[in-house]
Order: sequence, then structure tokens, then C-alpha cells
Amino acid sequence: MDLGRSLRAALAKFTGAPLADEKAVKLLCRELQRILISSDVNVRLVFELTKKIEARALDSKLAKGLSLREHVVKVVYEELSSLMGSQYEPKISPHKILLLGLYGSGKTTTAGKLAHFYKSRGLSVALVCCDTDRPAAYEQLEQVAKSSGSAFYGIKGEKDALKILGYAMQKCKEDVIIADSSGRSAFDEALVQQLKQISQAFSPDEKFLVISADIGQVAGKQAEQFNQAVGLSGVVITKLDGSGKGGGALSAVAASGAKVAFVGTGEKMDALEPFNAQKFVGRLLGFPDLEALMQKVKKISEEEKLQEGLDEKLTLRAFYEQLRAAKKLGPLSSVFSMLGMADVPDELVKNSEEKLKKFESIINSMTPQEREDAQLVKKSRSRIERIARGSGTSEKDVRELISQFEKVESMVNQFKHNRSLRKKMEKLMRGANIDLSRLGG
Repeated sequence: MDLGRSLRAALAKFTGAPLADEKAVKLLCRELQRILISSDVNVRLVFELTKKIEARALDSKLAKGLSLREHVVKVVYEELSSLMGSQYEPKISPHKILLLGLYGSGKTTTAGKLAHFYKSRGLSVALVCCDTDRPAAYEQLEQVAKSSGSAFYGIKGEKDALKILGYAMQKCKEDVIIADSSGRSAFDEALVQQLKQISQAFSPDEKFLVISADIGQVAGKQAEQFNQAVGLSGVVITKLDGSGKGGGALSAVAASGAKVAFVGTGEKMDALEPFNAQKFVGRLLGFPDLEALMQKVKKISEEEKLQEGLDEKLTLRAFYEQLRAAKKLGPLSSVFSMLGMADVPDELVKNSEEKLKKFESIINSMTPQEREDAQLVKKSRSRIERIARGSGTSEKDVRELISQFEKVESMVNQFKHNRSLRKKMEKLMRGANIDLSRLGG
């Protein structure tokens, strides 16, 4: 079950009803109960949530300028945000992190993603293999360290985690040190004792429990057990993008008293972000997260050193660089979600991604001169035929690319010369959270 899609459908049904009254609010609450329980959110938490929503929706005074429909959406947003937890602010300074977790949680992969997160913020990172139980743990973490560009420390074949830690701490000079501990198939006393020894020897500033979203509300029990045993700074929830039980996992961890620190949103190294309950719920409900999208675009632009911008002539070469950068934003479904368009049909998204790949192949098959002057291609059938053969596409595909490019070129030229439009866009970007603030308080 897609939690976000179901929640958006329920709210759309409410806001589109002929009459927004007490009956409509109660129907919405019953629908929310069905959706959340189906997404493995704890039944007690669900009924507490909908009781609060109904009371606030019907009894509290409407904020100035809001209709009852907008007021109810605002209440749903605020109460769901409260159910899912709060906001985590990561330390962007030298510190030590201990990762904990059972088998299958994604702990080793998370170590690499955390390393990438801190490295992208200017800190040096070291990964330390303290997993002495799982076969090939040393080799796997070593490979993860290499992929994330981090230093790696461990003693192959050594079964004493404290000895490994002692060796690593003598060698480590990096800002952030992440120790990956042993897991188990289930929580037991032997694991607790081992983690306590490691924690005492390592003295971590933060202890993160890694949990997979697909275990649903069981995540709350795990968080509670580990928190009582060794104390947690936070929980990292992995596989959140592909699990229908993600809402259950998040709400259960929040209810346990532990704090969600990071969430894994994909397989790539950069698919990890600090948790913000309001942003997470905002995306579920279809509110645009322009701030996150703009931050991602800015980061990729800096990495790619894209200098064409609006101050230079747009060419196919520049268009090609923009396509390459767009691919780094991640799946189009994720980009559409940030734009508040989470319900774009899957078929359309798939077709768009396939078209982007075709366009990239076509531009790759052009000569440098053709990339600088699209008219050379447009006016020459022989060039179109050659490019189509070289890219494994059709002449129709090549002509479509030229047509799309000309449309983009026209839009860019209009934007450059339309001061009013530019001011509106600048205002929108400065206040990227305007719509969300109105609904989210």
C-alpha cells in the first residue's frame, strides 16, 4: 500500500466534497484510520491521532483567512507530523559514531551513506570494522569505504572488537569516525554485552540504531530495547522509499521515545537525509518541497561546474550538460514528489526517463560543431540520418530532440528578457516554503 497516495486521495475526497461539515470530517477520520492501520501504524496511536484531528478540526477556531477545508488539511498535516517525530540536526563537526543493528537492517550500507553525507559537508571520514561475527564483513565495509572515498581501518580475521578499536584509534586522524558493530538475527544478552564493551572503549558521541522500514511497527520495540540497553542518540531508518510500512516504523520509533535521525531514501550513496517530520509528511500529502529540490540542484551544479546559466547562449552542449545533471537528481518520481506532483502516472514517468536516455545518446552522437549550433542538424537530412544511426535511435527521435531543444531555448530567452517573470521566480525561490507554511503553521 502506498501511504502517501492513499492519504492524498483521502484529503482530495474531503476537499472536493460538496459540503465540508462535521459528517465529512468524521468520514475523513475513518478513512485515515483505515489507511494508517493498513500501513502498519499502531492501532492505539491511530485512534489517538484521529481523535485529536476530529477535536481540533471541529472545536478549534479557524485561523484568519482559512476555510474549513484548509483548516482541516492543516490539522491533519500538523498531527501527522507530530505522530512521525520531530527534526534532527546533524553535527557538522568532528565526532565519533557507533552503528548498531540486527542482521538485514542495512547497517554496512548506511555506514557508507553516512560517510558520504559528512564528506560532502567538508569533513574527513573513517570507517572502522568492529563486526567480528558476520562472514565477509571486513571486505564489505572496506569496499563501502572505497566507494564513499573514506579511510578504512580494521584487522582482518580478528575476533576481538576491542583490539580492533584500539588499533584504529591509534591510526585515525579523520574528523568523523564511524564504527560498524556486529549484529545478530535477534536481540539477545550476548549482543548487549558486546555493544556495552565497545561503547565504553570507543566513547562515541552518537549511537545510531539502523532499522529497516519494512519491519513496520516492530521498529518501536527494537528502538526501545537498544535504547534501554546502551542508550541511543537516534535511529536510522533504511529502505523508506520502497516500504509500505514506513509510516508504521517512523511512528513506532517516535512513540518509543527514540529519535529518528536519518532516513534512507534509495540505493545510491547520497540517498540519505536528516529526518524532518514536517517535510516528510509534507511530501506524503503532496505539498512541494522546493527547498530540498533547490538544495539538490545547487549541489549538483557546483559539482558539475555548470557555468552556462542564463547569461550565455543555450546550446545543445549546454542542454546535454543539463540532462546529465538532471539524472543526478535521482528518479523523476522523486523530483516530481519534491514539486508536489507525487501522483504523476507511473507510465508517464517511465516514458520521460526513457526519453531522457534517448536524448543523451543522440547528443553523444553529434559532432562538437553540431552541439554548438542545432540549426546544422535541423537543416541537414544527412546529418539527422547519421546521428540516428550512431545513437541507435530513429530520425523521428532526432527531430523531436531538436524540437524540444528549440522550445527550451525559447523559454530561456523569454525568461532572460522578462523582468517581471524573473522577479516572480526569485520571490518564489526565496519563499519556497510559503505554501507549506500556510498549511503547516
